[in-house]
Amino acid sequence: MLCIYSLLLLKGDRMWHFAVSVFLVELYGNSLLLTAVYGLVVAGSVLLLGAIIGDWVDKNSRLKVAQTSLVVQNASVILCGIILMIIFLFKTQLLTLYHGWLLTMCYILVITIANIANLASTATAITIQRDWIVVVAGEDRSKLADMNATIRRIDQLTNILAPMAVGQIMTFGSPMIGCGFISGWNLMSMCVEYLLLWKVYQKTPTLALKCAKVEESELKQLNVKKESDVKPAEGVQLIVEKDVTGFEPQQEKEISCAARIAEPFITFRDGWVAYYNQPVFLAGMGLAFLYMTVLGFDCITTGYAYTQGLSGSVLSLLMGASAVTGIMGTVAFTWLRRKCGLIRTGLISGIAQFACLVLCAISVFMPGSPLDLTVSPFADISARLFESEPLPTIASPEDKPEMVFVTGMPNLLNGSTTPADSDPEMSPEPVPLISVSLLFAGVIAARVGLWSFDLTVTQLLQENVVESERGIINGVQNSMNYLLDLLHFIMVILAPNPEAFGLLVLISVSFVAMGHIMYFRFAQKSLGKQLFVCCTPDPKAVSDSSPPGNTSTV
Repeated sequence: MLCIYSLLLLKGDRMWHFAVSVFLVELYGNSLLLTAVYGLVVAGSVLLLGAIIGDWVDKNSRLKVAQTSLVVQNASVILCGIILMIIFLFKTQLLTLYHGWLLTMCYILVITIANIANLASTATAITIQRDWIVVVAGEDRSKLADMNATIRRIDQLTNILAPMAVGQIMTFGSPMIGCGFISGWNLMSMCVEYLLLWKVYQKTPTLALKCAKVEESELKQLNVKKESDVKPAEGVQLIVEKDVTGFEPQQEKEISCAARIAEPFITFRDGWVAYYNQPVFLAGMGLAFLYMTVLGFDCITTGYAYTQGLSGSVLSLLMGASAVTGIMGTVAFTWLRRKCGLIRTGLISGIAQFACLVLCAISVFMPGSPLDLTVSPFADISARLFESEPLPTIASPEDKPEMVFVTGMPNLLNGSTTPADSDPEMSPEPVPLISVSLLFAGVIAARVGLWSFDLTVTQLLQENVVESERGIINGVQNSMNYLLDLLHFIMVILAPNPEAFGLLVLISVSFVAMGHIMYFRFAQKSLGKQLFVCCTPDPKAVSDSSPPGNTSTV
């Protein structure tokens, strides 16, 4: 049931993340400005508010957090879709009102509401995929691994199917019809998702237990008998009795206005400090470093592929192949974990990913590579600043769906580096495909190790972070991921020309290597001399994922 909920949630998320960027491009005259602003706002918001969102998840009941984030997310998407429909219908009239300022305010409103939807989606992901799933799996860590892998497979499938569905609707209909479809989908799916959440909560009474306290109001709603259905340990009973009977209203102190203002900053600081002190800190940092890369099927790599003569149909096939290898990575994760343990699975996955990315590094020096270190990477920026050229536009309407992919981040390379003569029919000499073929072969093959490694670190965080800090630690982890992702876009802004893309590839491979070195150090600390002893652990036995000194339990 939790997997069905994840299917509906992820499908709606993927459709919206793909569509909102395309809508912004359509609205702003085929310019990438609004899409770039949206991407930067989203990344900056999660970076600054990730710890605060996680702290809110920790301090409130599971059902309240899940229901609130679900309603806010879907309501924001519905409202944003309605506003976009109004703009598409009355854009000409809005342009004439108040010298166009009303239309500008509509753009700001759309980006703000879309950002709120993304923040609510972050809260939903933390509470469901990092907390609820751990409680539902119980002490069975093999079941937890299977559930994580299943959700990731669903994510891979929706990553392909959801944009295809929206793209077809917008192609054969119009952007306004696309807005209406997404708003209607979120309205219907919100009701179904809300019902599924309640069903899962009813069937898992332990979800009402949080931070060693029984939330009695929730147990009454579920008609759960305290002595028969839920039998906590004696220590937990003492804590509950002390918490319920020892509460005195007069103990509440008045909080000054200055303290209220300072509270978010204190939470931000405490969250990052707690993240640094976690036994799995190096593993989380290793995962975050993998986001500092152009070696993925995002808008940047797609824009580079266009300059090398690949068509949209070829790229769609390559994306499908990457989804297949991603699913293979989830299968490899569950098999390796049973055979070698969780920590060693991360090591093997990291080695596999890096070995495949070596092909990408080799492709930089192969025939067809546009690498030219004599060309200044800042030439394009200088030309824009001093020549005051207009913003780039899309070469043709068929390029629009390929401009921004499901990551929801801005395409900062496609418009500025796709020259008018990049069409193979217009070019006097075809570009050799050896370099770009090796590049995408490495990227696609590396997805097996990438998603297996991602699942490994995800489960390490689930198993080794204490329940009372699960939300804030995962919130900071999301902030770290967005920080490195933001840095990789800044890197592309500084070197946007195709001649510098090879240098970006080498930098990306270096960051991936640094990430896996961090994970190796974590594994070395955790397993010591047993690191390279690949045994076959009993699935029912305790996993090897608990670092020394960590006494937390799932």
